[in-house]
Amino acid sequence: MQEVNESIYDHPKYYDLVFGTDCAAETKFILGCVGQYLDRPAKRFFEPACGTGRLLYSLARRGHVVDGLDLNPKAVAFCNARFERHEMPYRAFVADMSDFRMKRKSDVAFNTINSFRHLPTEAAARGHLECMADAVRSGGLYLLGVHLTPTDAMPSDGESWSARRGHLTVNTHMWTNSRDPKKRVEKYGIRFDIHRPSGSVRIVDELVLRSYTMRQMDALIRHSGLWESIATYDFGYDLNDPITVDGTSEDVVYVLRRRPNR
Repeated sequence: MQEVNESIYDHPKYYDLVFGTDCAAETKFILGCVGQYLDRPAKRFFEPACGTGRLLYSLARRGHVVDGLDLNPKAVAFCNARFERHEMPYRAFVADMSDFRMKRKSDVAFNTINSFRHLPTEAAARGHLECMADAVRSGGLYLLGVHLTPTDAMPSDGESWSARRGHLTVNTHMWTNSRDPKKRVEKYGIRFDIHRPSGSVRIVDELVLRSYTMRQMDALIRHSGLWESIATYDFGYDLNDPITVDGTSEDVVYVLRRRPNR
């Protein structure tokens, strides 16, 4: 099998397939949170680090107005091309999720699959929450998914899964390369094994992510003064089964509410 060392984000077709398996559950969760935690109808949705726009498109198909941004131009082009194919007017744009401004505020924002941890510093993380507060209406929601580093249990070391569309199959494997809790840096290897009738290829990449314990995440949210955490869930996205985050928790979705403007 041919092997190349490239960013998985530069291959939006495969990325979209690999991470699209949870799209229905995530969409149901997002809309469920609207009914459960928002005191008004949600008209506009916003996704920072939207990638290929799979969730934006899922919401747009249901009649919602959507906006998105991503730092990777190839992902944004893939996202916008999908909307163009279906003659839908919504567009994503290229921007840094720690330094941006939106022309229009949204009722609900979401970032569900750990993209937040690509922000490398505390300043960037704080900048992100500040930008998000400007992008979401007072009382609105931000659904933020984060893979925490447990302090009272051994952290997970890897996972594997497969996805298929027509004659295309992508087998994904992710594993831990290193952890440095003092520098708060975790490095993960990831590979896509891509199988097509024309042949197979392996894409290998390394993700460098900032780590968060439960206490570090709580401190970040509290320090912002802009958001309050009103509920937490795991990546099962079951609205009937909220969780209490503790030292053993790993995959957590924080339901954050935008504090009223003062």
